[in-house]
Amino acid sequence: MNNTTYSIKKSEIERKWYIIDAADKPLGRVATEAAKLLRGKHKPTYTPNLDTGDHVIILNASKVVLTGKKLDQKVYRHHSGYIGGLKEIKARDLLQKNPEQMMMRAVKGMLPHNSLGRQMLKKLRVYAGAEHENAAQKPEVWNF
Repeated sequence: MNNTTYSIKKSEIERKWYIIDAADKPLGRVATEAAKLLRGKHKPTYTPNLDTGDHVIILNASKVVLTGKKLDQKVYRHHSGYIGGLKEIKARDLLQKNPEQMMMRAVKGMLPHNSLGRQMLKKLRVYAGAEHENAAQKPEVWNF
């Protein structure tokens, strides 16, 4: 009996396109599903050291739900690199101003923090509304 583990090669990876509708769903639940699809953990050929994941399109990012008091208490921070350059924005303001960025940040935090994670994040497309420009790729709807 052959007891070797099969490891997929880069040339054998098949990528599909999936659509996730984020309307009236919690931000974290949508982000975990997107991260799972981007990494390829839903496939039997999942390999941790390769990008075996699929392309993901997230629609209706502006209609995503934050539970509890997160809309007013959650703060997104980044630093410009200059003295006194700490920038802060509350979740409510970011959701109104740039809902795509909120979703991107949530998914990015759930992917590996290395070059492989950055490569996976390039396969994510986020749209604030219900329209997208990837109809030619024939994406399938992913229900969860």
